[in-house]
Amino acid sequence: MIKRIGLLTSGGDCQALNATMRGVVKGLTNSIDDLEVYGFDDGYKGLIYGKYRMLTSKDFSGILTQGGTILGTSRQPFKLMRVPDEKGLDKVEAMKQTYYKLCLDCLVILGGNGTQKTANLLREEGLNIIHLPKTIDNDIWGTDMTFGFQSAVNIATNAIDCIHTTAASHGRVFIVEVMGHKVGSLTLHAGIAGGADIILIPEIPYDIKKVVAAIQKRSKAGKRFTILAVAEGAISKEDALLSKKDYKKKLEDRAKKYPSVSYEIADKITQELGSEVRITVPGHTQRGGAPCAYDRVLSTRIGAGAAEAILDGEYGIMIGVVNGKIKRVPLEECAGKLKMVSPKDQTVKAAKQIGISFGD
Repeated sequence: MIKRIGLLTSGGDCQALNATMRGVVKGLTNSIDDLEVYGFDDGYKGLIYGKYRMLTSKDFSGILTQGGTILGTSRQPFKLMRVPDEKGLDKVEAMKQTYYKLCLDCLVILGGNGTQKTANLLREEGLNIIHLPKTIDNDIWGTDMTFGFQSAVNIATNAIDCIHTTAASHGRVFIVEVMGHKVGSLTLHAGIAGGADIILIPEIPYDIKKVVAAIQKRSKAGKRFTILAVAEGAISKEDALLSKKDYKKKLEDRAKKYPSVSYEIADKITQELGSEVRITVPGHTQRGGAPCAYDRVLSTRIGAGAAEAILDGEYGIMIGVVNGKIKRVPLEECAGKLKMVSPKDQTVKAAKQIGISFGD
């Protein structure tokens, strides 16, 4: 009997998407003689508008080390999935019709939190769905680790490493802005690995006076420079007290003056100390390039775990990693939940123990 599966990658790209798809397909081809694999172009957009192609084993050869995604991707906000497109098309119904047209046994979806919510929606609509947790933020509830995270940590860490020499040479304060709007795992890990002196993340609102005090403490100790690892979503204690509506207005006003939070922080440090502050933003380089060895192994394990679940006929799940082991997590239990960094996290405690300031 022929087994037909669909593959799509949705949301922001990251390292190891290709490696994970490779793991799924190789895990199935070793057990199934008649396998058809359909790849959807540009994420949910391909599923909605019926843009797909049949993939062969050649498509999955040589992609273990390749960054990005061979299928292409796009962002399709979950909150708009129930909203008809500009031509009045019912997106959810269109996705279901594409699924049934191809007589798919299962749809394997690789993506982050927004992608996962739509995956769960399709599960609720009766489709056989398996979600694979992709994100450089490592913020998906129900799994200890997401593929793409460690590769991004390596890149952000390298950026901080490179800043050390110029910061030391010129005796300056440097800010390295790391990706992460809502969750600070990437900044936390890269900051520690790169030897940052101050780490600012969304989960621990900062007091600018304490940030300045940490810089002054280093100066008094004879340290010529200070490096701050700042998450995109870092927030001050004052702003953390604002309502969601007021904070959104604050961000809109800030955007008229500063490109990002790092520039606002730099300006305030300069006002307090009169010292020059330089800013480095690695940006989308954190998503790019080849996956690191850790992610290649992790994605292969997750892909093989998805293949095993398909062979067992178990759907409506995410393939996660819990306590080092591959686990099938029901989508209804994890969809829509963010995994935040706890201020009491052991990694945060360790960072504070060695003198890293979080501005709190």
